[in-house]
Amino acid sequence: MKVSQRATNTAPFYAMVFGEQAAALEAAGHHVVKLSIGEPDFGAPPAVREAMKDVMDGRALPYTIALGLPALRQAIARFYAERHGVEVNPARVIVTSGASAALVLVTAATVDPGDDVLMADPSYPCNRQIVEGFGARVRSVPTSAASRYQLDATSVRAHWTERTRTVMVATPSNPTGTSIPHDELAAICEFARDRGAWRIVDEIYLDLADHDERGKPRRTALALDPDAIVINSFSKYFGMTGWRLGWCVVPEPLVSAIDRQATNYFLCASAPAQRAALACFEPESLALCEERRLELSRRRAVALEGLARIGLPVPVPPDGAFYVYFDVRSTGLTAWELCERALREAHVALTPGKDFGVHTGDTHVRLSYAASMADIREGLRRLEGFVGGLRR
Repeated sequence: MKVSQRATNTAPFYAMVFGEQAAALEAAGHHVVKLSIGEPDFGAPPAVREAMKDVMDGRALPYTIALGLPALRQAIARFYAERHGVEVNPARVIVTSGASAALVLVTAATVDPGDDVLMADPSYPCNRQIVEGFGARVRSVPTSAASRYQLDATSVRAHWTERTRTVMVATPSNPTGTSIPHDELAAICEFARDRGAWRIVDEIYLDLADHDERGKPRRTALALDPDAIVINSFSKYFGMTGWRLGWCVVPEPLVSAIDRQATNYFLCASAPAQRAALACFEPESLALCEERRLELSRRRAVALEGLARIGLPVPVPPDGAFYVYFDVRSTGLTAWELCERALREAHVALTPGKDFGVHTGDTHVRLSYAASMADIREGLRRLEGFVGGLRR
């Protein structure tokens, strides 16, 4: 029997590999500080947890329709109106089994074998694997600190081919935590739209981004490109990682195609998780999530201060998500070597840049400050001793 070429070619997700190694060390009795996984330590808001208890009272929980529970789709549409000032038809909102399922569905609906998809290097590794799994070709565009490690209109123009069908961006980004300036994102979307290409915008971390100078939430891409495809999730802002619930907003002509794909691939997202998620949009849950966003900004300040003290440069400070992407060249180690040794010798788990691309893969490391403040401080203390030992 033969394993498919697709499965053979799929690269591992190295953040999870280091997570497994950290778990093994813990099983052996060591205390490992985990700054590798993008998982908020808060958990779901209390109202959501209570709603899940209520829904698990023995009642029948039949499948929802493939596009999601109508009440939840309406609640998400209201969230866009109230938080972002954008009117979204609930019929365009599709609830999925996590944002990963949303990415699978929109990729399946928009690319064919041989198509080109533009994507920044560095970027979230699973996006590349999903695109290539459907036979399209990822054109990874090298980025730098000058462009905030993001695509810009100039780089999109320079890497455009006659086979380009999609531009995929993430703002704020994993691994860098940086956002694309709104005017730049508008220029990217306009350029792609004029050439008949899809615009897929990963906004999983959007509501964790810093507010603007007027104290207003960062605007969704739908405010500048109503026909963009937007991906979002309950995992990050709402702290519901293991609940596996996400959504996408797609142009109306794509809804029926996504419906067919969803029915065949996933049938529907978890019915109890969908019902419980309605409580995310209650005022007390939203207020709590805002408090958590501000707490993450305080954790970011501690992480940036600690890395500066250690002498590990952060070329572009993050303005969203909960990641810092720092340069390790001064240590004399590659990113992979540093992560291996930091885990083995200092019991601090980090993620090497190799996960996110090749352009900065050997020189940069991602730190997640989604961990508790105590763990961030302890992890930085250990990292300072480890790096100091290397330099001595």
